[in-house]
Amino acid sequence: MPNILDIRRRIRSVKNTQQITRAMKMVAAARLRRAVERVVNARPYANQLRAMIRSVAARTAERSHPLLATRPVEKVLLVLVTADRGLCGAFNSNLIRAAQTYLAEHRTLEVSLLCVGRKGRDFFRKRGAAITAEYVNIFAGLGYAQAQEIAERIRELYASEAVDAVDVIYNEYKSAMVQRLTVERFLPIAPIEPAATAPASGSAPLVDYIYEQPPEELFKALLYRYADVEIYRALIESAAAEFAAKMTAMGAATENAAEMIDHLTLTMNRIRQAAITKEIIEIVSGAASV
Repeated sequence: MPNILDIRRRIRSVKNTQQITRAMKMVAAARLRRAVERVVNARPYANQLRAMIRSVAARTAERSHPLLATRPVEKVLLVLVTADRGLCGAFNSNLIRAAQTYLAEHRTLEVSLLCVGRKGRDFFRKRGAAITAEYVNIFAGLGYAQAQEIAERIRELYASEAVDAVDVIYNEYKSAMVQRLTVERFLPIAPIEPAATAPASGSAPLVDYIYEQPPEELFKALLYRYADVEIYRALIESAAAEFAAKMTAMGAATENAAEMIDHLTLTMNRIRQAAITKEIIEIVSGAASV
């Protein structure tokens, strides 16, 4: 049975751990606020970009584009977006489990991985998976340039017919307590239907843009921009979800540490009370024998 000194050392150790987890929770909460701002600002931009593409598509008959080309799927590129670090609950394990399920369901196809984040890269590298490209330590200074680099690499693989389809697995931010695991098709881009030439009854009128270049050229350029924005959105959604998961995990760890401290304190008091009672009994017994 541990003595009082051992329990006091254990309590001191747990208190030190509690201070660390509390600090990590505060840091994650501060970073989460900034990450959520980026997500909230990026979502309207992506929606407006898609609306603009629909408007341009309504004014051009051009539908041939490398990112719209479809072909029989034999080789697939799976883009797995995980975190670079742990201590964020089941954030990484859920993504890795979803990737394993995806590989098992598509075992008849030739699937290669593009890993964004150290955790996913390390897991599948140890298991000898085919990793085409890897991007680690990018979330510390995540910007549009990093997303553009990743998107360009993906576009090159698809345009050169090295892969026939590209799927992305990431966590989409919903709230500080909820992150939605998302598996979606990135390439080929789903056919973008032209916008209606006349507004429906009761709907807003169709916005007519002034084009400085032919609509065909704009349509091709906007599709590349749309692909970049989609990758950027997936990365910032994943970053926000990671901070939310880390804040939740560190909050739970802090509460568990408080419960452990209470339990250890109660145990220490019982041991000390038992020792005091034993000493009193020994004194009374000695006095009685004299």
